[in-house]
Amino acid sequence: MSRCLLVLCTLLPLVVGMLSEHSDCVIKREQEKCMERIAREDTSDGLEYRCPWQWDNLTCWQLASVGEVVVVSCPELFEFMSPNDELGKISRNCTEYGWSEPYPHYIEACLFDDNITKPDMYYASVKALYTVGYSTSLVSLTTAMVILCRFRKLHCTRNFIHMNLFVSFILRAISVFIKDGVLYAEEDSNHCFTHTVACKAVMVFFHYCVMSNYFWLFIEGLYLFTLLVETFFPERRYFYWYTMIGWGTPTICVSIWAVLRLHFDDSGCWDMNDNTALWWVIKGPVVASIMINFVLFIGIIIILVQKLQSPDIGGNESSIYL
Repeated sequence: MSRCLLVLCTLLPLVVGMLSEHSDCVIKREQEKCMERIAREDTSDGLEYRCPWQWDNLTCWQLASVGEVVVVSCPELFEFMSPNDELGKISRNCTEYGWSEPYPHYIEACLFDDNITKPDMYYASVKALYTVGYSTSLVSLTTAMVILCRFRKLHCTRNFIHMNLFVSFILRAISVFIKDGVLYAEEDSNHCFTHTVACKAVMVFFHYCVMSNYFWLFIEGLYLFTLLVETFFPERRYFYWYTMIGWGTPTICVSIWAVLRLHFDDSGCWDMNDNTALWWVIKGPVVASIMINFVLFIGIIIILVQKLQSPDIGGNESSIYL
């Protein structure tokens, strides 16, 4: 057992150094499951079992008797490190002195390619990339908003819709920065089991901004489609409904999600979405808006082609549709 602990102590710094914040949550989630299984099992009446339940910081080992060989799959956290679809197996013998050390060792069984890019380097690169992207977008959109607000000649329904779309992109970028600052401010931050109201409020705000962004993209398509279909287009009245859809629908959906999450899956900082049913409260409307927008896009193309081919369309009008 001492050799096993020595191997694990040598192995864990290497493994932990390769983990992202998400993989750290995977370990802690698996540890919680293991502790729950250990708590449910009654081992007091089984004297023939010399090897008790054990969590070795990577895998949960079940109760075993002397001479029994327990075989388990590689831990879940190795799934995103290995290029293979199927991971290896880890075995341990139950001896009269207790558990033997795992064989083969985790590195040998679960990491098949020495040239795999370390996940911490990968996630750091991705984070740096999207940080630069969001920062550039934030500066560009803020500049565009100043221009649109400054010149009165640019004030019209079309540009008001564009401005709301820009605001949704700005809020989305800001929410990403806030989320990263709260969840990943420090490498050792224990966000997996954070239960603060502020942390959950940040995630609610983040999902609201993302949903609003998608719905204002949907409004852009809906506005153009309505503009082509209706001859007499009361833009001011329609803009009121566009505003209700663009900002109101995400408010309703995210509020319902937050209430359901609070009552049925109040775990961590709400940054993990293991409960698929609850996640569809947000994901469903977003997917629906994308699909409807695609249908509107096809409809817009058909209408424009029909107008261009119509013999009643003059040269000036034809160039406008083109």
